Amino acid sequence: MSGARHRRRPEDAIQRAVFQHLRARAGPGVFAFHPANGGYRKPVEAAIMKGLGVVAGVPDVIVIHAGRCYALEIKAPGGRATPKQLAAIAALREAGAFTAVAEGLDRALAVLGGWGLLRGRVS
Repeated sequence: MSGARHRRRPEDAIQRAVFQHLRARAGPGVFAFHPANGGYRKPVEAAIMKGLGVVAGVPDVIVIHAGRCYALEIKAPGGRATPKQLAAIAALREAGAFTAVAEGLDRALAVLGGWGLLRGRVS
């Protein structure tokens, strides 16, 4: 992917790096995924997806470990969560999930490490 594309979608680059760390450093029994419910959809397709259970604002990284749910919203430096993202995060927290919004790769990795989901240190 070109450098110009990374500049237009800096959160994508951070998210890719987060999943590279999860693949390489996740502890045993960690299951992590990205709910692919973002991006533009035609109104008909969006209505179908909503009917199938897609929820707007769900965080970028969902991790299940030892019966617990972790939800991490990734933002580029200077980025802020949208009202829909904040509502989804609040609903997840109310349901018992551990939640965070992380600005930048270093903060995202620190949150995952703090939750005990990553082994070792960043090299």
